[in-house]
Amino acid sequence: MPEEEPVFANIELAFEPPLALITLNRPADLNPLDWGTIRELRAAVAAIEARAGVRVVIVTGAGRAFSAGGDMKGYVGLFQRPDDCRAFLRDFFELCAEIESSERIYIAAVNGITVAGGLELLLACDLVLVAEAARIGDGHLKFAMLPGAGSSQRLPRAIGRLRAMDLILTARLIDGVEAERIGLASRSVPGERLMDEARELAAGLAENSPVAIKGAKYLVNEGLKGSLLEGLELEIDYAHRYATEEPDAMEGLRAFAEKRKPRYGDG
Repeated sequence: MPEEEPVFANIELAFEPPLALITLNRPADLNPLDWGTIRELRAAVAAIEARAGVRVVIVTGAGRAFSAGGDMKGYVGLFQRPDDCRAFLRDFFELCAEIESSERIYIAAVNGITVAGGLELLLACDLVLVAEAARIGDGHLKFAMLPGAGSSQRLPRAIGRLRAMDLILTARLIDGVEAERIGLASRSVPGERLMDEARELAAGLAENSPVAIKGAKYLVNEGLKGSLLEGLELEIDYAHRYATEEPDAMEGLRAFAEKRKPRYGDG
């Protein structure tokens, strides 16, 4: 019998192969990333990983927010339970790591307010489309909080140390146009076009070799962990193995020579 899909209270998960769509779905509360939601997101990612034929995942929010961050009221109790607090942070860490290491491409379709944990979820994704009127920032210091799910580490790597320090220390919010300008977003689009653009992007990406996509994600993410020289050595080794062992590499060359669309495997 087919495995039952998980049931969610805080998010929605839809499959439209080769696409999966995750929607943070507590719009009245600006889609908070509380512990329950983080666990649901991890379950959604696990369900996506188990589903054959899914190559691209879009993550977005319902209503006027992508996610305004954590559950500030809930933190009052959570901070007084040190073991639970660490377990929550570890779950958020694992969620972001699972997205980064996935062989699928994750697109954040940032529709509105995106602060603190919302920014940290955005930073774990591979590509970021933002609505021009979205409001995005780190925001932790505004209420004496500190980043705990990656923005102190991923944000400087994404936009540089000085720009990251500006967003972290001032807690200011920027719009989608500025987010694109400083490299926090792949592109900014009018809000009414956001999901259409995300779907069009996803459709194009899904035509690429899943094995090549896996390799590209691995090289970028692993290469950033070491020096430039270490990254270049990693690239040589991986590219050599891919070119000489993976059927998709030869299929791409044949398709180019024969002026036809490539026929890649399922990865």
